[in-house]
Amino acid sequence: MEENHLFTRFAKELLDKHQTHECTVSLKENVIGFLNQLIDFLFPHFSSKNYYTTEDVIAKLKLLERDLIELLKLLNGNKPNNIESVAHNFINKIPFIHTDVWKDAEAIYNGDPAAESIDEVIIAYPGFMAILIYRIAHELYLLKVPIIPRIITENAHQITGIDIHPGATIGSSFFIDHGTGIVIGETTTIGKNVKIYQGVTLGALSVEKQLAQTKRHPTIEDGVIIYSQAVILGGTTVIGSNSVIGGNSWITQSIPADSVVYNKSEVRVKTNKEFEEPINFII
Repeated sequence: MEENHLFTRFAKELLDKHQTHECTVSLKENVIGFLNQLIDFLFPHFSSKNYYTTEDVIAKLKLLERDLIELLKLLNGNKPNNIESVAHNFINKIPFIHTDVWKDAEAIYNGDPAAESIDEVIIAYPGFMAILIYRIAHELYLLKVPIIPRIITENAHQITGIDIHPGATIGSSFFIDHGTGIVIGETTTIGKNVKIYQGVTLGALSVEKQLAQTKRHPTIEDGVIIYSQAVILGGTTVIGSNSVIGGNSWITQSIPADSVVYNKSEVRVKTNKEFEEPINFII
């Protein structure tokens, strides 16, 4: 009897959550499917279909608009009131997304001696893929589409190890080198021609919920380079243009333009005979 009572109570609770949180089972799967379809369309590197005429391209854009409308309907209680308008406005942004991400690819190719071609950057570089997916998600975020932009950028996080919130504002010719472990928060503003290495965090000084509508993350001006493992925090923190932030730096205050910031550490080398302190490594 106790078991039946437990299951009855659980069933009521579960049904209530199903009704309250009306996201259909297929939402995430369909979002990722739409994202991959759009990437395939924008870059022949990922596509099994060739487009030969302007009519082919325009027809595909119309199909993408139709598919986005159906995707937005899956949001049920969370869906925007003006689904057709949102989908149409997003499709109109695709040419601009395409222009920006090609600039990103060119910046990576021009800035990385190891890159042999733009095609290699597009196909093989996780930094490029994270930026591309962010730019798609950002346009949906600006159109106030709920949930879907986060699904898109979290997909990028899973496949690249790079976490960019769709609300961040990032200028053109953005270069992520290596990229693993990068975190870019929601209210971050990044200018043009910025280069960021692996492990960089552009974060908030506080994670209190009441600060949700305030600028919590830093501003990075044009031409800045941020080396690996640097941490830059705070909504009032501004890194001035053309500055260089050295690896492992911890910054919570603004830095003037044309500055070089570095973390000075000391490495000492001694012989075994000179070094008397025992070191035990247990693996």
